Amino acid sequence: MPSKRLTAKRVHYDVSDTLITWGRCVRTQRVRQKLVARDLSQRIGISEPTLRRLEKGDPGVAASVYLSALLTLGVFHEAIHPLAPALYDANAAARARVSKDDPGYF
Repeated sequence: MPSKRLTAKRVHYDVSDTLITWGRCVRTQRVRQKLVARDLSQRIGISEPTLRRLEKGDPGVAASVYLSALLTLGVFHEAIHPLAPALYDANAAARARVSKDDPGYF
């Protein structure tokens, strides 16, 4: 059975680097705003151990938790850059189809 939590060994370097940066940002902003870990974790709706893992950049913490922490601390828009509309603005009903005659079809 596959592991349910991601580890740093299973995550691409760029993703791991971004999570570490986000975690450092959360910790720095929490300390600057004089919030104790208990208060921030309650505002986000997570446990204190999860907040500690988030602040270390643990890839096992859900992306939504990282983003919620950044939003709660007021730095979401500085940490997250919007995607170009061409990357997501398409026909949502379209489906990727492969022909059964394709040699790569299994």
